[in-house]
Amino acid sequence: MHFSTSRTDDVATLRIEGELDAVTTQDLLPSIEALLAERHPRVVVDVSGLRLIDSCGVGGLVCLYKKAKEYGGVVTIQGLCNQPAAIFKLLRLDQVLQV
Repeated sequence: MHFSTSRTDDVATLRIEGELDAVTTQDLLPSIEALLAERHPRVVVDVSGLRLIDSCGVGGLVCLYKKAKEYGGVVTIQGLCNQPAAIFKLLRLDQVLQV
């Protein structure tokens, strides 16, 4: 997995590529926590390069969503396709999160 973050005045973007699973989610959590600490009003998670996601990866993104919502932030998932899209649809997260 590879990930990167970028920031503008009011939007933080987190790009995730590869596989987001039990092992790699642990590597991503510090970046998620850093984004949350900055309290950006909008967080965009670009998963267009994500090939696979498991329950731990989903949990990490849901955690980001819930904690951002606590301070009034909005999380948007963009570029959802293939296996990650199927998982989001199966779990009905596409109806909860802004996709």
